[in-house]
Amino acid sequence: MGISKIGVCAVAILFGSLCTPRALAADQADTQNKVELRKTDTGWTLFRNGQPFFIKGAGGDASKQTLVDCGGNSFRLWGADHIDDQLEQANRLGLAVTVGIWLEHSPGQHHFDYHNPAQVAEQLERVKQTVLKYRDNPAVLVWALGNEMEGYKQGDDAAIWQAVQDAAAAVHKIDPNHPTMTVIAEIGGKRVQSINQYCPDIDIIGINSYAGAPSVAQRYRGLGGTKPYIITEFGPMGQWEVGKTSWGAPMDATTTAKAREYRESYEKSILVEKDKLCLGSYAFLWGFKREETATWYGMFLPDGSRVQAVDTMTELWTGHAPEHTCPQIDPLVVDHDQVGPGQTVHATLHVTHPDGNPLTAKWVLEKDPTTHGTGGAFEAEPTSYPDAIVHGDLDGADVRLPTALGGYWLYAYVYDGHGGAAVADAPLNVSTTSEPSQAAASTDAASAAASAAGPPHKLPLILFTDGIKEPPYIWSGWMGDTAALTIDPKCTTDPHTGKTCMKCQYRGGDQFVAVAWQSPPNDWGNLPGGFNLKGASKLTFWARGQDGGEVVGFKFGILGSDAKYHDSDHAELPEVSLTKNWKQYSIDLTGKDLSCIKTGFVWAMAAHPTPVTFYLDDIQYE
Repeated sequence: MGISKIGVCAVAILFGSLCTPRALAADQADTQNKVELRKTDTGWTLFRNGQPFFIKGAGGDASKQTLVDCGGNSFRLWGADHIDDQLEQANRLGLAVTVGIWLEHSPGQHHFDYHNPAQVAEQLERVKQTVLKYRDNPAVLVWALGNEMEGYKQGDDAAIWQAVQDAAAAVHKIDPNHPTMTVIAEIGGKRVQSINQYCPDIDIIGINSYAGAPSVAQRYRGLGGTKPYIITEFGPMGQWEVGKTSWGAPMDATTTAKAREYRESYEKSILVEKDKLCLGSYAFLWGFKREETATWYGMFLPDGSRVQAVDTMTELWTGHAPEHTCPQIDPLVVDHDQVGPGQTVHATLHVTHPDGNPLTAKWVLEKDPTTHGTGGAFEAEPTSYPDAIVHGDLDGADVRLPTALGGYWLYAYVYDGHGGAAVADAPLNVSTTSEPSQAAASTDAASAAASAAGPPHKLPLILFTDGIKEPPYIWSGWMGDTAALTIDPKCTTDPHTGKTCMKCQYRGGDQFVAVAWQSPPNDWGNLPGGFNLKGASKLTFWARGQDGGEVVGFKFGILGSDAKYHDSDHAELPEVSLTKNWKQYSIDLTGKDLSCIKTGFVWAMAAHPTPVTFYLDDIQYE
């Protein structure tokens, strides 16, 4: 879509000239129901009816009046079937709508093949009819052609992108008054390059991103992205992007922790590119949805109660917090997460309210479904066990697990009486091989963990160096796209000292990668271990990139209080840009509680489209 010229009357207004009322009215009529992209010296801006429009939106079925009250100005639809009522509501409330036109996935459940001309032609005709039907509706903002139809690999099938281009070109002919967009699953592989190459009639790239959302702005430019983008889905890290328990359950975060993830993504990849490359965003999910757990993505509960992500987006959209804020909740601390049939566990809850409102708690135990939907598909309500809650209040709960073997989820729902809520959950496992922990249960989990770590360890504590035979921490905690990761601890290519160093290779993809050095190995907080490192003043290590400029984050202490045995403290060096030559880095330990460090060293890297190689050596606490 080209850049529209500013009318003569509008230019006159900008320069202080006078227009006749008749001329002004004519100019206003020309701008009605028109959305355009304008390029400036610094980037791109979306204009709606002649006025700059930065998208403050969400996707989902919760109240649109609440969306307006929270400062939102738009919502997103994934498909255009039976949307008349939604468009009418949008017009009534003054909301703009990104209208999604569903394009089939390939391969998908409907056996659609983008190499089949008849199927592609039929789909194109459906696109045309949808645009013809709704192009004059004042609520329409952008046409979104497809959602992740390119698949989850390289995303470089030329036939798919040619079909998208043909659809976008047809839309421009039918409706020159609204931009076109296609929505992709992250920006890894060759998605951005393919759209640039094959789709000149796509005006905007929509990006669905979760764990990678905070780095989208940086990565998109690095991939040669020049078209403006909209973050079309963002929120908490996906269940495919987090660590798992020993029995395979993903580690869900609290609603308070998830709110921080919304904020980080918005500030780092949306606000930072406003009026440059980013045209706005749609938070996910404005409503309730069961996916993996009961509350993984929803910004609301089934009864309409909002969780902290809504407060966060309200503040980001309006510049001020809502009158009544949600409770803030810490992770549940469960004394035993693996038990035998019929055994009882105790969960400790800690929740506060910034406004001091009285709170109430509801505890729920559900069976973990044996199957989960893929790609956001519907998931059925699992079996719940109300009689399993022996006792539950704002301090915690005693829960008697069923005799049926398998996984369960324990939920703590906290309500404030003003429409706000908070949720924390914990995965549990019933097994015939499970034995109660021999360590005495303690309500002070930090004290229990520190006691398990023993007296202060002799320093320096060397984690890695040439020829180390029994390292205190093992690099066993692989996270993210682990299939794309290779580690060689005996690399002979230019070590810092001695004959070997550690080579870390990530072959590139659309997920983050990270490695945690654990004690004991392969443990995410279920077992005692770690080291008492009191007296250490710094954690030092040497690193270099293969080419220089590789961005890696370094930290220690990633196990929070939701783990039975957790790290007593943490610190990090985020987004270190490595040099081609060896350089020593240091994490200051001043004031840190080092009584029990179970994850002694961690490195993490955001999703990256091309391979990355870097080297580590001489890691130690001193």
